[in-house]
Amino acid sequence: MTSTTTEGQKKRVQETDWRLLLRLVPYALRNKRLLAIALTFLVPLSLAEAVQPILVGQAVSLLRDDPVMWFLEGRSLSQGLNILVILLMFTIAVRLTLDGLQGYLIQKVGQRITAAIRDDLFHHVTSLAARFFDRTPVGRLITRLTSDVDALGDVFSTGAIGIVSDLFSMLVITVIMFTRQWQLALMLVLMLIPVTGLTIFFQHQFRIANYKAREELSALNSTLQENIVGIGVVQLFRREQFNSELFRTINRRYVAEVDKTIFYDSAVSATLEWIALVAIGGVLWLGGLLVLQNSLPLGDLATFILFAQRLFNPLRQFAERFTAIQAGFTALERVSDILNEPIEIRDPEPPTLRTPPSTDSKLSSPHPSSLIPHPSSLSPSSRPGEIRFKHVWFGYKPDEYVLRDLDFTIRPGEKVALVGPTGAGKSSIIRLLCRLYEINRGQILLDNVDVREMPQAELRRRMAVILQDGFLFAGDVKSNIALGETYSIEQVKAAAEQTNVASFIEQLPEGYDTPLRERGTNLSGGQKQLLAFARAAIRNPPILVLDEATANLDVGTEAMIQQALDKLLVGRTAIIIAHRLSTIRKVDRILVLKQGRLVESGSHDELLEQGGLYASLYRLQMLEA
Repeated sequence: MTSTTTEGQKKRVQETDWRLLLRLVPYALRNKRLLAIALTFLVPLSLAEAVQPILVGQAVSLLRDDPVMWFLEGRSLSQGLNILVILLMFTIAVRLTLDGLQGYLIQKVGQRITAAIRDDLFHHVTSLAARFFDRTPVGRLITRLTSDVDALGDVFSTGAIGIVSDLFSMLVITVIMFTRQWQLALMLVLMLIPVTGLTIFFQHQFRIANYKAREELSALNSTLQENIVGIGVVQLFRREQFNSELFRTINRRYVAEVDKTIFYDSAVSATLEWIALVAIGGVLWLGGLLVLQNSLPLGDLATFILFAQRLFNPLRQFAERFTAIQAGFTALERVSDILNEPIEIRDPEPPTLRTPPSTDSKLSSPHPSSLIPHPSSLSPSSRPGEIRFKHVWFGYKPDEYVLRDLDFTIRPGEKVALVGPTGAGKSSIIRLLCRLYEINRGQILLDNVDVREMPQAELRRRMAVILQDGFLFAGDVKSNIALGETYSIEQVKAAAEQTNVASFIEQLPEGYDTPLRERGTNLSGGQKQLLAFARAAIRNPPILVLDEATANLDVGTEAMIQQALDKLLVGRTAIIIAHRLSTIRKVDRILVLKQGRLVESGSHDELLEQGGLYASLYRLQMLEA
């Protein structure tokens, strides 16, 4: 069983390596001009490196008055040495210049590839359905988008191109060695075989250890993110010591896995260092015998001693770069797991929306002359007539339904409240209507058009959802109301005045330009909620959804917002979720849910007369009041 599992893991790693390399190719081809320039430097760089040992050997032969190459024949000792010094300095200058340029170009390509992958990964993550985020810790995603993506540049720049350069350099040196003296060349080449096998073994072990280290780093970041976000609960319930011990345990596991990667990396480097010394010793032994037999000039022996060093230098660099590649492959494999995550909710191809998408600028950017127009001024095609849930079944997990055979219709302009015990499925209805999740069975129709046949942008443009906890981004007040849309400051102020929140904004230190920290931590919960109302009002949506929208407001502020809502809801379809039943007595209809089923429907008075679940909930709240 264990051997089968190990073979499967090896096969998976090999397949993954090829798959990951192929995934990098399109990104590399975006920078093919820079790559071509960098690769052209391989020939002069390799030749310059291979020529240098020959020049040193010729200097030794010149000093011993041994046979020399054609360009030194007939030269005096001083002339020959001057020529060799000039040529040697020229090759050094060529190597330094081209090596620096090549390194710069390759690093530039690597950074561009990294940036492109990061952009694609962010776009893909933001396109995934909410179901994915339910099961994926935020800290793990942050690790994939930051440290994992950063390691990808090394796969290509430091790793792949570097290995190509090293292999090309070794090939040139090997060819030149065989042209000079085949016995010494053959001995050095044969010594490469066991070294290569040993290097591959250590690198495979490094790959396994590095993957585990990355997983522990994800767990470390997840724990860190969770504790920072929940710092209030941590301190209030005195969990500092407990959480510190938990973090320390995960940190130790991470360090243990990193230690393994360091061990295998060091083992490769140490092995190659010793093999390089053995190679030089072998050259001295065999070359010395040939020199004593007058079969090899002493200058050529000096040349091959340098060849032995130069031949194993690329191999040492190859091992280091292979380590970078393995670390990068581990990161790219983890990133690819996210990129391969299927996008569950997609727009139809081609669009099959039977009613034309709204092109009315009032839905996205109100005209200054009518900053917040009345719904009746919207064109008929942009006003949804009815919302219908048609025998809808839905569950967050397979076969664990939270909505069961839900069937109801909300007529155009109707104000409907959703009521029921906790877990009855009220918020799930909103998420399905906005298509944050895909239903299991049935249909949700907007104006007799299935929401799955409607572009998501168009669907969500037709409604504004105000949740119980309003989320704010880092920025100023006006940008948190506009949320990237091209609204003018006059339109922002008009929306704030319509929702009665202008007075609160004007009391802030810099008014609409007041900077907000991440998640709006410099505002109270009620103040953040007020901005959510202005954010909804400026978009002038045909549908308003309020999910416990006034729960965080004090009585006075709630009364003020309620007045604004009374005006905002005129002519619009509205879905309201509220646990305080006294706030929904004026709606047109109340839908009562229990365990995902619709059990009652009617007005406030009608449901009280029925004496069912709604009446029981209402009387219980009145007793509590």
